[in-house]
Amino acid sequence: MAADVPSGIVTGSNRRLAAIMFTDIAGFTQAAQVDEAQALRMLSEHNRLTRQVLREYEGREVKTIGDSFLVEFSSALQAVGCAIAIQQAIHERNSKLPEKEKIGLRIGVHLGDVVGDGSDILGDAVNVSSRIQSLAEPGGICISQQVYDQIGNKINANFELIKNAPLKNVNQQINVYRLAVSQEKRGAEIIEPDRHRVAVLPLQNMSPDPNDEYFADGMTEELITVLSGVRELTVIARTSIMQYKSSPKRASEIGRDLLVGTLIEGSVRKAANKVRIAVQLIDASSEGHLWAQSYDRTMDDIFAIQSEIAEKVADALRIRLIGSEKKKLETKRTESVEAFTLYLKGRHFWNERSQSGLMKAIGYFEEAVKRDPRFALGYAGLADCYFVLHSNSTAKVEGGYMKSTEFVLKALTLDSDLAEAHATLAALLFYDQHDFEKSETQFRKAIEINPNYATAHQWFAHLLASMTRIPEAMREIRKALELDPLSPIINCNVGDGKYYSGVAKVALEYYTRALEVAPGFGPAYSSQIQPLCYLKMFAEAQSCANELEKLGNPLQAKLYRAYIFAHMGEFEKSRKLLAELEEENTNGSVPMYHLALAYFVLGDIDRAFSFMQKSNDNREYDVLNMKIDRELDRVRSDSRYIDLIKRLGFE
Repeated sequence: MAADVPSGIVTGSNRRLAAIMFTDIAGFTQAAQVDEAQALRMLSEHNRLTRQVLREYEGREVKTIGDSFLVEFSSALQAVGCAIAIQQAIHERNSKLPEKEKIGLRIGVHLGDVVGDGSDILGDAVNVSSRIQSLAEPGGICISQQVYDQIGNKINANFELIKNAPLKNVNQQINVYRLAVSQEKRGAEIIEPDRHRVAVLPLQNMSPDPNDEYFADGMTEELITVLSGVRELTVIARTSIMQYKSSPKRASEIGRDLLVGTLIEGSVRKAANKVRIAVQLIDASSEGHLWAQSYDRTMDDIFAIQSEIAEKVADALRIRLIGSEKKKLETKRTESVEAFTLYLKGRHFWNERSQSGLMKAIGYFEEAVKRDPRFALGYAGLADCYFVLHSNSTAKVEGGYMKSTEFVLKALTLDSDLAEAHATLAALLFYDQHDFEKSETQFRKAIEINPNYATAHQWFAHLLASMTRIPEAMREIRKALELDPLSPIINCNVGDGKYYSGVAKVALEYYTRALEVAPGFGPAYSSQIQPLCYLKMFAEAQSCANELEKLGNPLQAKLYRAYIFAHMGEFEKSRKLLAELEEENTNGSVPMYHLALAYFVLGDIDRAFSFMQKSNDNREYDVLNMKIDRELDRVRSDSRYIDLIKRLGFE
């Protein structure tokens, strides 16, 4: 039961604006009278879960009052995000227990002035937050009008208005909103190892020709894809497992790294039309062999070998395949071994993600579909290449999105069950056409076909975040991280999500992790510059810009320096760099969106909106972050912002 909190008019130099969260366990006093030992166990579990989430959202635990928490945050967005995460964690815990052991937590959040008194805080804001929580239902959250004004357009949720809410011992009239909390399971960032969580380690190339390396890598990727069709398995994505190519690590170490219970390792030897594939299934904890098999076949049997391996793995792990899974495993991708070999070469270069690699991949994919005009995967490969070239390359390919759309539709016409093609189509509908509803349908279709496709979860998270469905977005990006824990770009995307959720310090941990996995990974430097400026860590931000220049991105480095100088109040330096950039931007390689952000910080709102409009005209994908980018909080009431949001298709 919540205790009265001191209130009244306070004075002092340590006055600040803060978001205050007050929590209370419904019916705790009565529960303690019925069974004190059990009530104390529930309280201990509640305290553990709450403190775990508080660390994630940078909440400062001011004190506990019986079964209640008083917590201070620097922003309303942090406080509400934390409240949602706490309730979801409690719900997840409750779902496994009988009714009498469930915790019914009420949470109230208010924004107002407080005064520090040592480690404690005082003021009306504290008292109001404690009274607001009493209006929440067990498992629910209530927020004040002041909080709603800050976060109403940043969290996609249902709000129920309580006008002039009756708050005990609070004289002023305050509107309160009840927030409907999704009770879906929180995506865990730490996954317990389990035998159905599988990693296919890079198959060793034992071929006499070292140029056949592509074949071993391609067979590894294809085996991952085939096993992903078994729904009871969680299969680690290629990006993470390729970190272990030629690694001296033992199976047990890799298992701990990836939190998998089962590993598949083996080798490939290709000579002319003959191929030998040796595979073994290993218990990651004991390093014991669960099953091993060698296959000596012709290249014509390559698809049969893959499906046989998948069935043997399922059998060894005591998984019963349903009819649709067996049918999918037995489906041949193409009748042409030449087309398939060319496709593997294309994927080898596609995975480099460099412009030169992508252009080589296009050549191989084009040759593959010439050999087999009905080879859906070849068209999907072409679609992926043109999509990435348009989205991520500093030198865009003219008509990239148009070509990508043409090829992905061709792929789906030939094979409507290609998860990769549905995900690429969803991304095109999102980034190019801004058709959010159809994009979501396609992402869900891709995930339904292949729940193990990390990229589908990753890109879907982008869509959900842009629509301010932040909790859903974080769930999808956490799922992507679960499937591909060593992916540098997914770690960066988790960091982005933390920043947009109001947890800038935690965001930095994920950018650091990305750099640990892939030293010199450019997006890990560029992505953290906004959070660093928000935290006023300007020296660290400048260091990131310097690293970008060392990586051969001088224009990008100059753009971020202009943005950093603007945040530091060095307006003349910032304007000088921006003027130079506008002159040097002859090939359109400087993103208009980030020019706009720098001008917003400088206070040159007219120029900022001019570049933001150009960003939309150029179909830059960053412009779709407008609703969640914290840099735009200052202009959300501007008619030009509202008009641009509508033209982007959000409203």
